[in-house]
Amino acid sequence: MQAYENGVAADSIRGVEWVKSSASSPDGGNCVEFAALPNGDVAVRNSRFPDGPALVYKRSEIGALLIGVRLGEFDMLAV
Repeated sequence: MQAYENGVAADSIRGVEWVKSSASSPDGGNCVEFAALPNGDVAVRNSRFPDGPALVYKRSEIGALLIGVRLGEFDMLAV
């Protein structure tokens, strides 16, 4: 099973489905995309630059992020 490092070129991650929020603008911009990797990690990329770098996180790290989002801990970062 392949291991991925932070900053890997997102276009080099093959065989995964990238998912973005339904709240993303319809013109394809302003959103991040997530993909479950075969080794259990999660890759994150900028939807405006799909061939750019991807950050790779453990599922527990993504879980902590989502809990913080649900609790409103990052609301001050939204427009």
